[in-house]
Amino acid sequence: MPRLLAADGLDRVLRAGTPLDEALQDVPGLEPRDRALAFNILATALRRAGSLRVVLGQLMDRGLPKSAPKLEALLLVGAAQILLMDVPDHAAVGLSVDIARREPTTAGFAGLVNAVLRRLTREGATRLSNLDPFLTDTPDWLRERWIAAYGADRARAIAAINAHPPALDVSVKSDPEGWAARLSGEVLPTGTVRILQAGAVRTLPGYEEGQWWVQDAAAALPARLLGPVSGLRVADLCAAPGGKTAQLAAAGAHVTAVDRSGARLKRLKENLSRLALGAETVEADATAYEGGPFDAVLLDAPCSATGTLRRHPDIAWSKGPTDLASLAPLQARLLERAAELVKPGGLLVYSTCSLEPEEGEDQIAALLARRGDLERVPLSEKDGAAVAAFTTPQGDLRTLPCDWARGEPERSGLDGFYAARLRKRI
Repeated sequence: MPRLLAADGLDRVLRAGTPLDEALQDVPGLEPRDRALAFNILATALRRAGSLRVVLGQLMDRGLPKSAPKLEALLLVGAAQILLMDVPDHAAVGLSVDIARREPTTAGFAGLVNAVLRRLTREGATRLSNLDPFLTDTPDWLRERWIAAYGADRARAIAAINAHPPALDVSVKSDPEGWAARLSGEVLPTGTVRILQAGAVRTLPGYEEGQWWVQDAAAALPARLLGPVSGLRVADLCAAPGGKTAQLAAAGAHVTAVDRSGARLKRLKENLSRLALGAETVEADATAYEGGPFDAVLLDAPCSATGTLRRHPDIAWSKGPTDLASLAPLQARLLERAAELVKPGGLLVYSTCSLEPEEGEDQIAALLARRGDLERVPLSEKDGAAVAAFTTPQGDLRTLPCDWARGEPERSGLDGFYAARLRKRI
């Protein structure tokens, strides 16, 4: 069942553009262990989809039959298990053939699946090792952009870390050292606890008791740029699923969490309830939200999310340059509204989990050129040594997935984020 679900999910991601997080959501009664295995297979296949496609293409003289569109996903799932996962070859081949026979459009190609995957067990590892993942697993448009923005060496390092599953990062209410010990993790320089072998999140110590929440180390940085917020009125725009809202509430802020999605706000409320934290929630389009004025505004804007490819590898295959063209105007409108919501003397922090300058540095440059009532508040050592390490020449925050090289890939890296801190002039 998990392998069938992985193949179906991969087909939905590749052919319908279904987000990875949603690819397995509509399967009722699925055991957590089976869901975890299906997700692991699916994510592994997506991280190396480009290379796996090349290797499979080398083993198929006539290419994929057009009459069986689901066959590619099935072969990719089988190939991922054979070449990238600790699955016995005979099991990966046999189960893939069984799945092919169940699907009407692939039943007639079960023999082809068997032949290709058996050949893969003999030749696949060598063929895969002869490929350059930087060229095969990163789409051309992203690779070219990253080279232009960060240089060839750092672009290659980003692609290399994206090939590995990420660790689980959590923000804790208090006592990070204690929780790192309980969770068999380590405390990162920013105070985030990184768990290396997590298992099912809901079964970990402290989850049900609301002592921590899942949040990548980089995602936890923008809220910290607001400084001490205890007693302040803070708006968190585009707030769901609520990690930053939880940070602000735990720090004593009076938070108004705004999001246009009722379903996502429901999840945010559930998270706050588990954590025993409070915030006002508002279902509204943040570009038109009328509220405030607020002492501070945090805007984590919708973006291409190219800084999160490691945990969301579907983005590499479901998005393209046109997404940047459609998102940039939305980000500009959100920034304008955020600037109106913050009171004179108050702070505005803008962030995105994108590696693309159009969604980060360029947005802030354009905003400051449009509005004379805003000024940049550069990051400094006062924000902490860990934050200062990610400071750009302009004084903004920029993390890359390849940052924090800590030995093994599973201990290294963090999401790619951009954040800028502005003050509204009095």
